[in-house]
Amino acid sequence: MAPHHLAVLLLTVALAACTATAPVASQAVATASGTPSGGEPTAEPTSPGPVPARPYDGAAVLRAMRDSRRPGGVPAELQTRQIAAAVANELWTWNGERWPQLVIGGSCGPSTCTLEVAGSPAEAAGADLYVLRVDPANAVASVESRDLHGYPARLDGALKAIATEVAPDAIVGLRFASAQWIPSAPGQYLLAYRSGGEERSPGVDLLVDAARRTLLDRHPV
Repeated sequence: MAPHHLAVLLLTVALAACTATAPVASQAVATASGTPSGGEPTAEPTSPGPVPARPYDGAAVLRAMRDSRRPGGVPAELQTRQIAAAVANELWTWNGERWPQLVIGGSCGPSTCTLEVAGSPAEAAGADLYVLRVDPANAVASVESRDLHGYPARLDGALKAIATEVAPDAIVGLRFASAQWIPSAPGQYLLAYRSGGEERSPGVDLLVDAARRTLLDRHPV
């Protein structure tokens, strides 16, 4: 999908989050269940918070497809009950609640399609964005990438404090750029620290367990 279309998608999500009244709710993510590398927890374990869940069903996704206001909308060949159900099965939210608005857009090639699905809770740190590859002939959807920032923005201070506590040497001279929540591991976050404060700048990614205040992994970028 063209870059300006993606920009429209994220802008639409941001505007929806600003007006909503709903409750708040890289590859290093693949190591979320790995062995901690930061030693023993530095504080007593606490609740990991809400458990991520898949709040959408096929009917809700199909309605969002048909009502899409994205430029180009959603290709007609993707607007089936079977494909909508397959897409819904891949959509997780931080607290298991539906987003105030489900924003969908897509495009198709000769044999496969790309579908972008995004949403954001009110007062979130950012939007959740899923990019899915869809095989319309077999009604199969799989996640190509996830960019998940739909956790409460108020958690940023605590996440930065944990990073300072468990990996002070790794973040010297760097600025907090963003954090991502991990669907398969409640309470774990991937923190991006960058030299310029932007995700594309050089820096380090830290995988932390916020509940146990433990460093699980670090990865220079």
